[in-house]
Amino acid sequence: MRVRLGSDFGWLWSAYAVSTYGTWIAFGAFPLIAVRVLHAPAFAVSVLEAAGLAVAAVVAFSLGPWIEYRAKRPVMIAMDLIRFAAMASVPIAYVLDLLSYGQLLVVSVVSGTANIAFTAASGAYLKHLVPSDQLLVANGRFEGTSWVATAAGPPLGGALIGLLGPVITVMADALSYLLSALGVLRIRGGDVAAPRDRATRLRGADLLGGLRFIFRDHALRRLFLNQILVGGLIMATAPLLSVLLLGQYHFPAWQYGLAFGIPALGGFVGARLSARLVTRYGRHRMMIVSGWLRSLFPLGLAFVRPGVPGLLTVIVVEGLLITCMGIFNPIYATTRLQRTPAELTAQILSTWSAIGKLLQAALMVIWGILATLTTPLAAITFSGVLLLATPLLLPKRTHLSAPAPIERRPTAHTHGHA
Repeated sequence: MRVRLGSDFGWLWSAYAVSTYGTWIAFGAFPLIAVRVLHAPAFAVSVLEAAGLAVAAVVAFSLGPWIEYRAKRPVMIAMDLIRFAAMASVPIAYVLDLLSYGQLLVVSVVSGTANIAFTAASGAYLKHLVPSDQLLVANGRFEGTSWVATAAGPPLGGALIGLLGPVITVMADALSYLLSALGVLRIRGGDVAAPRDRATRLRGADLLGGLRFIFRDHALRRLFLNQILVGGLIMATAPLLSVLLLGQYHFPAWQYGLAFGIPALGGFVGARLSARLVTRYGRHRMMIVSGWLRSLFPLGLAFVRPGVPGLLTVIVVEGLLITCMGIFNPIYATTRLQRTPAELTAQILSTWSAIGKLLQAALMVIWGILATLTTPLAAITFSGVLLLATPLLLPKRTHLSAPAPIERRPTAHTHGHA
């Protein structure tokens, strides 16, 4: 029987869906604009992706405490409007013949920062909006939507780029954020903000509040280390896989899109099965099984070869990997929310996301150097070998059953002048 989570959750889900589809429709538009419109060299295109990711993560790291003490819906709406304005500036500048590489870099940083802030605020609001025992179902729906958008968005975006050019897809992405803001506006389920003593000010130490709590909680610490390492090692090979398939093996563009579009449907299937599997086999068992399997399958990319066999290998390997991710991600996201105090949720989510993106940017650079010194296939294989060790960081059953530590916030009376 389908679990009903209410109309307010429906609006939040709709806002997430429309902005996610917009993002994936515009996937790859910035590199295309940089190359075809601005004639930027390959190194500049790499910097556009890595620098935007890294700078956005650094800026967003400081936003966690700021978001924590504010009502979450206005923050989400503000971040949507910021993303809309940033993205819309690209086609406007293009029409006025004012578009530059520097503007693309600024837009990448601004939109990336707003993405992290929106995700932190929406995660905290989801914890407020949905009962704890229904969070797994809610996270499963977000996860499933994400993978369907991953499968459908790039082909739609590719068709739009072919017909109207990459700048139009950026405008479509901008409009998706405007629609997302309208969806959040329709929510009527109240709001949440952490209580704050008016006599206290935001201190530098507050920026580390989320990180301190993550490392105090055994389950969160192990989940955090596992998740950022797995995400970093997988994302580090994404550019190399493009070079391998499109450059060395000369896959046609349609085959390349097929190789990643079809497997994304596995994520939708995994997300739909996640709650049922947990109900039948238990949360910890499914976390361990899906966590181990998602670390095992990437090594299959070491056997990718040219031609149809190579295409089928990529589809099968990526399909199995993404299906396991579809099962694992809602479980880990639910565990993280349930073990997080309401007054620290935004800080923990923004810290988690920021550090994860910084590590991804660093590993992309390192693996790029490694591929230059060896070969892209050798670097991809090395990543697969390292991934085999990451499940050792998954929480044990005792960690999940132990209560989360209590965060004691200082008040005006506990940190006065000596």
